[in-house]
Amino acid sequence: MSKHSVTRREFIRAAGWSALTLFTPVAIGEAAEEGPLFAVDAETPPSDVFSLGVASGDPTSSGVILWTRIDPEAYQPGLGMAFQVALDAAFNWVVLAGVVDGGAIGADRDYTIKLDLDGQLAANRRYFYRFIYAGVASVAGRCRTLPAPSASPAEIRLGLLTCQDYPSGYYGALHHLAQEDVDFVVHLGDFIYEQGSESSDFPDRNITLPSGNSVAVDLGDYRHLYRTYRTDPFLQEVMARHTFIVIWDDHEFANDSYWDPALDAPGAPDHPFAADPEALRQLKLDSQRAWAEYVPARPEVNPEATHPHDFLSIWRRFRFGDLLDLFMLDERTYRSPHPCGEALVGGRYVSPGCDQQDSPDQTMLGVAQRQWLIGGLVTSPAIWKALGNEVLQMALTIPRPNQGSELFVDLDAWDGYRAERLALLHTVRQAGVRNLVLLTGDLHAYMAGYVKLDYGEANNGNPENVVGVEFMTPAVSSDNLGAVLADLGFEGEIGEGLIRLLNPHVRFADLYHWGYATVTFGRRACTYRAYSVDRTVNDANVPRTLLKELRVLRNRTRLFDLTGAASGAETMAAPGAED
Repeated sequence: MSKHSVTRREFIRAAGWSALTLFTPVAIGEAAEEGPLFAVDAETPPSDVFSLGVASGDPTSSGVILWTRIDPEAYQPGLGMAFQVALDAAFNWVVLAGVVDGGAIGADRDYTIKLDLDGQLAANRRYFYRFIYAGVASVAGRCRTLPAPSASPAEIRLGLLTCQDYPSGYYGALHHLAQEDVDFVVHLGDFIYEQGSESSDFPDRNITLPSGNSVAVDLGDYRHLYRTYRTDPFLQEVMARHTFIVIWDDHEFANDSYWDPALDAPGAPDHPFAADPEALRQLKLDSQRAWAEYVPARPEVNPEATHPHDFLSIWRRFRFGDLLDLFMLDERTYRSPHPCGEALVGGRYVSPGCDQQDSPDQTMLGVAQRQWLIGGLVTSPAIWKALGNEVLQMALTIPRPNQGSELFVDLDAWDGYRAERLALLHTVRQAGVRNLVLLTGDLHAYMAGYVKLDYGEANNGNPENVVGVEFMTPAVSSDNLGAVLADLGFEGEIGEGLIRLLNPHVRFADLYHWGYATVTFGRRACTYRAYSVDRTVNDANVPRTLLKELRVLRNRTRLFDLTGAASGAETMAAPGAED
């Protein structure tokens, strides 16, 4: 998916500093029996060296990214690190091994290591992997490669995550997802939050930033946040168990961030640097570098760049044979400022709206990313086309009949960028793109419904108006939308019935729980399951509840409610359950 004249791998290898660490393959016999760096002292706990665990990400049909970090207390200057990939968790059947030169490990990358195994593994296979350093082996991680481009998988099952604010609660949802039989995990952003915290509700999860500020102001602060989040045992568990596909949202940098073309700098309306474009440009670069170090991804990196748009690009495409094309988007780095101003209430949220929402100059994606996305969608041969979409695409409004207008709940989402939304969906419709599914995070709520050209038409059965469906995954631990609305002055609980009455295209909504979702793409249907897991319980035995199960059939953009049916059942819901 390279967007430049050189390939992604050539680009990364040419860089003096890159997101990836090079390694030297060794013969399997040497790796297993003779290489001194492969010797393991079974008595030493993995956490003594690998205190933040292991992870894998950005699968291809012939490899993955492997990630770990050497604890600085265990670091030995110049000492190399070994790794092994095997067919079994006991590493009796090693299929790939290699050595990372000690000169590639150190403080300049905060002791993180990322290995690109693209081209080294077989398609559509599960593997086990581990790192070995100073005689200590890491825990065994498990990874998976994509199906071959020519393959026809029966199904692909994805776990969906978003919004895991560490100080706001515990990660029981991640423990449950670690136990799920999913093929990959899609993380839709807010992997970290930029704030430090002193919480009376969860005092054991307080964070004090090295700078002493309340929000991150430099690279050291962002690195500290990633290190703190990665200490969580449930986060380590799910990242060791599944291969991740990750994008960022706003909090990896700053709340409700955007790009201000007039200043050629990021906008961050709630950050202390809000009035200092030069400081925000550097802060964006710092946040991008920390993300590249700590997230198991294969971004395009230009280490010499001094402009955020040139330093790092994260929008990318994953192909699951002929079954699914997944387009992971960046809806923060290139987006226009909020259309109706940067006020919290009345501007970004619960806003009466303004003409700028419908300006053709108002963009969420930027020109290059939008062209790449449209080109990929209209030429994709896959049955299902999915978007990894940070913010809500569907309209979400509160009608005001007496005033002949409406309030927009969230202009930080696509409601603030309506002209581009309409143009994108018109192009998709005119090109005959079918089976479009949006996978969304950000809003700290569960939601599912129809993506439309015209939300003024209440009928959900018009195929000329309905372009696809949208499935939202809730926050893992961040304050849910119900609590946020209460803080904004809304009294009482807002039920699903009211949301659906005001927004008929929404077919499921829950603002008051936390958890995760799964989406299974099959050759006949796509199924969404929304699970609730209490963030206030720090225990592997925390209960999990299935809140909703919805299904959309191939080539028929209608939602069926299967809630209560046997999990995995192939029979359709009873009459009346449709829509």
